[in-house]
Amino acid sequence: MSKPSVINIGFCGLGTVGQGVWKHLSASRAALEARLGARLELYRVAVRNPGKARGVDIPAAKLTTDALAVAIDPAVHIVCELIGGTALAREVTLAALARGKIVVSANKALLCESGAEIFAAARKGGGHFFFEASVAGGIPIIKALREGLIANRFPRIYGILNGTCNYLLTRMEREGVSYADVLADAKRLGYAEADETLDVQGWDTAHKAAILAYLAHGMWVKTDQMLVEGITRITQTDIVHAAQLGYGIKLLAVITRDFEANQLFVRVHPTLLPRRLVLANVDGVYNGIAVTGDVVGTTIYIGRGAGQDATASAVIGDIADAVTLLTSGKSVVVPDEAAAIHAGGRKGVKLAPLESICSRYYLRLEVRDQPGVLAQVATIMAQNRVSIESVIQRGSRLPDAAMLILTTHQSNEQAIRTTLAGLAQLASVLEEPLLLRIGDFEE
Repeated sequence: MSKPSVINIGFCGLGTVGQGVWKHLSASRAALEARLGARLELYRVAVRNPGKARGVDIPAAKLTTDALAVAIDPAVHIVCELIGGTALAREVTLAALARGKIVVSANKALLCESGAEIFAAARKGGGHFFFEASVAGGIPIIKALREGLIANRFPRIYGILNGTCNYLLTRMEREGVSYADVLADAKRLGYAEADETLDVQGWDTAHKAAILAYLAHGMWVKTDQMLVEGITRITQTDIVHAAQLGYGIKLLAVITRDFEANQLFVRVHPTLLPRRLVLANVDGVYNGIAVTGDVVGTTIYIGRGAGQDATASAVIGDIADAVTLLTSGKSVVVPDEAAAIHAGGRKGVKLAPLESICSRYYLRLEVRDQPGVLAQVATIMAQNRVSIESVIQRGSRLPDAAMLILTTHQSNEQAIRTTLAGLAQLASVLEEPLLLRIGDFEE
């Protein structure tokens, strides 16, 4: 593409994030133009309902209902895909990239599902795909991995990537209320979606983890290849006992790479984090990510992970990079190039087997209150080489029952899965056990 002096920006979708981008671009356009050396034109906007009342004032002449028309319009240089979902968004993205355009997106589900196809289309068509807003809202974690930490290999990345879950867990800890009560209040206040499933069952975090894993290691890990667990079974009992043991509970994405074995594993689950760690103290709607590099050590990033302004900030940052690319030809490190830098790159990398994923564990059991039950539990664990570190017995909400809180020494995911299956066969175990990982990370 030639180097234009006026950059036309097309919007596909104008929901909460899109309106934030429009609002902040309009307010700061003069300053951005001075810094970037080009005039920015908010050129055209595709929406489902042109007559809908919105928080930004858009001339009717700029509105259309045809998102694909915006994507393929020869006058549009940058396409902001802010539709959401994976059907129309994919069509719009691929059409724009095939014409050599730059696409800016906040769509983590689309990337997780079609990332390989999108980057292949960008290479083939000569376009570019920017996606800083797809992970951790206002935290520039993608730019950090892609550019600032390019000299590093990453044995571990872990973080809080979902503000809704962090808000729920924070309020449970601070106020001593149940998960159900906090969730109902969060929906009323707008901190949780009407259908909270993607957030609280871990899938939103898994989509974001897939993107980070690709950036760091050049391999797309599908969500069905991950260990994904949510926060719906966490109770006040777990919050209180975690605190007594010196931990806070956070929903984490954990990406680990064994470079010697060339193995990668991605997992999402509630984790007991020692209070000495910075991320254990990241509360409310904030996100936090700890990145361990073999050169730099551990760097930590904290900020708002969602919301109109935080996400708009990331989108506008990508737009600024796109304008610089269009006007000066400045090269941009794309994910494939970044992955190739890390030792081994993606060449030969494979998913790690469960027996190589090690941790300590927290286990809550509801059992019959009768002699010999603890011995039965200990026998099952010993048979699977899972060593008990501590045991606490408490009263149960169930009649004639007791609650056992156990922590283990270091074990692995295969052993603990087999242990859980064995415990489920015991008549003395009254409910499905709750298993949490203990995050003994170093900073």
